[in-house]
Amino acid sequence: MSTSDHLLLFLHIGFAIFTLGPLTAATMSTPRYIRRRNVVVLRYLHRVTQIYGVTSLGIFLFGLLLAQGDLAEVWLSVSMTLFVVALVLLLIVERDQRKAVHLLEVAAEKEAAAPHAEPAAADTKVAGKDAGDGADTGKDTGEEPPAARPAADDIAQVERGRIAAISGVVAVMWLVILLLMVWNG
Repeated sequence: MSTSDHLLLFLHIGFAIFTLGPLTAATMSTPRYIRRRNVVVLRYLHRVTQIYGVTSLGIFLFGLLLAQGDLAEVWLSVSMTLFVVALVLLLIVERDQRKAVHLLEVAAEKEAAAPHAEPAAADTKVAGKDAGDGADTGKDTGEEPPAARPAADDIAQVERGRIAAISGVVAVMWLVILLLMVWNG
């Protein structure tokens, strides 16, 4: 290996370490902060995903330069394909992060506009009887019906699930690429 190849390898590995780690951490911790409704942290994680997602292209670029046009190797083709698929999946994660931030901001504005409003479903509980079932069971569990509980988990639930699933798949893709690089490198 020449000195320039060593430099390219150093940059390739450096970019992989310093971009994929924070990128994976940001995407995998996003669902937790959606559940907690922490819009400030979500905005930060969204920005981290954007920045490190773009800078992860350096990994691909330095990897192409290291290949020196010898793309007939199966492991290189598989690695590059997995990398491109992972980047496309990260675009979906970024979109869902953006949408979740928007949905949580709208929900926070609605809660701020009506801070003393009671949930409408809380009026359905009448003296140990649920208005919907018509029969008194004689038991009062002390729990409100599910419709009367605050819907903290209902906001951006689809985005939260999709981000969690896709982030896990992307992390596995990074590991497969790493194994291919170590095994064939």
